[in-house]
Amino acid sequence: MKLTVWTYEGPPHVGAMRVATGMKKLHYVLHAPQGDTYADLLFTMIERRDHRPPVTYTTFQARDLGADTAGLFKKACQDAYDRFQPEAIIVGASCTAELIQDDPGGLAETMGLPIPVIPLELPSYQRKENFGADETFFQLVKHLAKPQAKTERVSCNIIGPTALGFRHRDDVAEITNLLFELGIEVNVTAPMGATPSDIAQMGKAHFNVLLYPETGETAARYCEKEFDQPYTKIVPIGAGATHDFITEVRALSGSTAPLDSQALRQTWWSRSVDSTYLTGKRVFIFGDGTHVKAAARIARDEMGFEVAGLGCYNREYARDIRTIAKEFGVEALITDDYLLVEKTIEALQPEMILGTQMERHIGKRLGIPCAVISAPVHVQDFPARYSPQMGFEGANVIFDTWIHPLVMGLEEHLLHMFREDFEFNDAAGPSHHGGHQPSGTASVQVPAAQEQSLALSTGGDVAIWLAEAEKELKKIPFFVRGKARRNTETYATSQGLSEISVDTLYEAKAFYAR
Repeated sequence: MKLTVWTYEGPPHVGAMRVATGMKKLHYVLHAPQGDTYADLLFTMIERRDHRPPVTYTTFQARDLGADTAGLFKKACQDAYDRFQPEAIIVGASCTAELIQDDPGGLAETMGLPIPVIPLELPSYQRKENFGADETFFQLVKHLAKPQAKTERVSCNIIGPTALGFRHRDDVAEITNLLFELGIEVNVTAPMGATPSDIAQMGKAHFNVLLYPETGETAARYCEKEFDQPYTKIVPIGAGATHDFITEVRALSGSTAPLDSQALRQTWWSRSVDSTYLTGKRVFIFGDGTHVKAAARIARDEMGFEVAGLGCYNREYARDIRTIAKEFGVEALITDDYLLVEKTIEALQPEMILGTQMERHIGKRLGIPCAVISAPVHVQDFPARYSPQMGFEGANVIFDTWIHPLVMGLEEHLLHMFREDFEFNDAAGPSHHGGHQPSGTASVQVPAAQEQSLALSTGGDVAIWLAEAEKELKKIPFFVRGKARRNTETYATSQGLSEISVDTLYEAKAFYAR
């Protein structure tokens, strides 16, 4: 066990909450101590949902451990049924409650509730959040869905989206519209937006569209075996993958309906002259397996980036990511240790990071632009506007999301380069004020901090950056400045220099150029 201030995935019962919160008329009774009741924060604050998660906790305390905690659980189950009148209940234990071994599933079965009660076996100390969501959805399908006659028109189920998923709401809308254009009806979308009654109707569809393998693949495999429903293997993230997905759907459905792709602007913009300065930029990619695989293809084939490194935090997809990494000629990083991810990024010195909320923080610390491509994410990645990652519009959104950090970084670099110019120096007023200079700024004053030398530690030794050298370093573009700094410090240390001057900076440049 290791103490950490960040985790890429929560325990598996959080995955079960994601399924329950995304659904309707389903309730989750969670055997958990006081202190594990933080679902409201996850969903109402981060996802900005307009209603509370459908979760009832037993909230036992330390003093209850010497009494009948099983009785507390049964009372919580009965209260949840009486108050919410759900169509089905799922029951389980949090990681802490798992230690007292009360068997919530067995206890609930003895109560004789007049609705399906589905027990969840989620090993909190072996598996994590995505597994919890995947297993919960699978158990719902297994208990509720039955073989049925297929719909007259070709139809499919969209499976995998959950609450707290990265852009799941908008992805579902985008792919639903795309399927409609192909003449394919959506029978059920689940778990997000579905009721237990809807899941009972899943057997009517001809095939399944699997959008998120991390949270829906086990159910997709079950439906393929039990209901003769094949499922899509291609996740439509990126222009190329969307076209491949359409081809796959046509093969499964027999659709020949024409499809309008005029709204896809990404392919032209990524080839336009305004984007040529992005070509060859080195990117590091990290997140969940599905989004990393998609991002690697987009980065190389659609944006012209060079993939300097990639990895994922969910070990279930380690084999896939290692295969992709081998194809790209890099070594895969499979870890859930954010400190190791930060160390890798620092060593690679990429021009851009494509990652999670944690990599956004790492990028800020290292001065490297970052675009978020995968959960876990924070509140700013649940926008009020329509912002999918999938389909043609998703490709447009990804293009904007990825280039904006680079464009703004370039703008910041130019402002730094010309900061002593009469228009752009820190003391000058905003350019839109024209000739009306704010009072007190008649002359340009160089901040005192710029006159001081900066001491930096390199490998245990201290090399002093002289003010002029630090000033010259800032003229180097932001996307290689970190590497230039590290190389110069290493060179100075190897030469036994105690100060880094402008001459040292250029001597280091010449040394590494050889």
